[in-house]
Order: sequence, then structure tokens, then C-alpha cells
Amino acid sequence: MPPLQPVPRFGGIEAGGTKFVCATGSHPGDLDLAEFPTHTPEATIPRVIGFFEARQPLAAIGIASFGPIELDPASPRFGYITNTPKLAWQDFDFVGAIKRALDLPVAFDTDVNAAALAEHRWGAAQHKEFFLYVTVGTGIGAGAILDGRPLRSKLHPEMGHIRVPHDLARDPFPGNCPYHGDCLEGLAAAPALQARFSISPDLLPPDHPAWDLEAQYLSLGVANWICTLAPQQIILGGGIMSRLELFPLLRSKVAALLNNYVATPKLVPPALGSRSGVLGAIALADAVAQPATIR
Repeated sequence: MPPLQPVPRFGGIEAGGTKFVCATGSHPGDLDLAEFPTHTPEATIPRVIGFFEARQPLAAIGIASFGPIELDPASPRFGYITNTPKLAWQDFDFVGAIKRALDLPVAFDTDVNAAALAEHRWGAAQHKEFFLYVTVGTGIGAGAILDGRPLRSKLHPEMGHIRVPHDLARDPFPGNCPYHGDCLEGLAAAPALQARFSISPDLLPPDHPAWDLEAQYLSLGVANWICTLAPQQIILGGGIMSRLELFPLLRSKVAALLNNYVATPKLVPPALGSRSGVLGAIALADAVAQPATIR
């Protein structure tokens, strides 16, 4: 009998607005993890590199990054973070920095596309042909998976920056997106809740009126995505959606908005919890090392 081949190990980086999560492994039950706050690239990237240098050998690295990012392989700026409101990270060559330091194949995609891939492979969207993964936290973003692949061209969707109705009589908050003011992210991401109510969303009690307003804005976004894309399922993750009391509110408001015109797909939390993003980065690394992994 030929000797068993060792299971390859991959590195994954989930680059978020408030924290980085780094991991090595090959599946959800096989992760060596570290988390640290997101500071400047000069402070953060050496910690990332040190984590992986201590855990070689690895077959590849996957990066699941906040955006916007450059995903066109033909662009000289492929692998860059581009027009992010996180000023220290603007025009940062993320892929180049990791590749130069570790000399490994590097896969790159948005944090939401990667999280969607993980949920498709191991989580709540197994066997689903078409679904969305939405994160509601420091920002709002969404990734769509069609037949196992992220739905995008040379650009990636920015579904969190759609415009939604803003009732200024009910909610005079002007929105805080630095690019669009009162887009969905500017009204419903965690920094908007904190700015509006002068308290961290983590400290708002379940019966606070903030949650009905939050569910209203999110329901407008979800209804628009359903009517435009017709997904089978929408997975909603991120720090805000860890407040599971939002789901019944959101489901009822989406159903009211759709008014039986089209069926409401299932709206569910991620089965992989807070690990969807970093597991998606592992899945990206697996795909770049073994290209048949993501069809």
C-alpha cells in the first residue's frame, strides 16, 4: 500500500476593519488561530507574517480583505486595497507584501466573497446553487455565489452602498459614509448606530428602538437584493447580526415589503459563526494551490 499523503495546510487572513484573524489549517475542525487589532499596515503586516513564518510549511495563503480591492489579474495594481475609508490602507499592495515575505502562492478576494465560499463548502449554504452572504458590522458588504463561484467580473459588488429610502422625520441622522452619506452602510453599519445613539451597539438592550430602525434599513436592502438577484438564501453575519433578535424583525419587515409578489428566501445566520471569513480565506488558499477546488 502506498504511503498516505499528508493533508496540505493552508494559511488564511481575514482582514477586517477592526481586527485581523489569521489561521492555518484545512477545514473548520483544524484551525490554529490568532487575532489582533487592525492598525496601520506597518504595524499589522509584520504580525501577520510572523504568525505564518512560525507555522511553515504551508501550501498557499488566502486573503479575505475589506475593500474596495483590485481583483483584475491583468491590472498592475492587482492585489491592492484601493479607495478604502481606512486611510492608512489606501493603495496598499496587500498581495505583494505577503508574497514577498512568505514566497507562497497567494489568493485574494473580498471578505464577503470568501465568507460566502466557506458557507457554501462547510456551512449554511451547502448544496445551494445561488445565495448571498451579507456582513453587517464595521461596514456592510455582500458576496454572491453562483454554482460555487463568486459572482463578479473584474470588479466586485458593493451591495452595502446601495441607496435606500431615508425618512428624515423618523431618523434625522444624516448618515456617515464618507463617500455617499446616507447609503445603506452609512445608515445601518455599526459606526452609524454608535454615532446616532452615542453608545456602542454591543451595549444597546434588546428592546431599544435602535433595533427596529436597524431592521427597517436592512429589510430595504434585503428586499432590493431579492428583487434584483433572486437568491435561494441570504446568510447574514457580522457583529450586528450576532444580535439574533434582529432576525424575526428582519424577516417580518422583508415579507411586508415584498407583499407576496415574490417568495422570500430563507434569511439565516452563518453556520460557521464568526469563522466564516477566515475559513473562506483557507478555501481561497486551497483553490490557488489546487485550482479544481473552486469550480
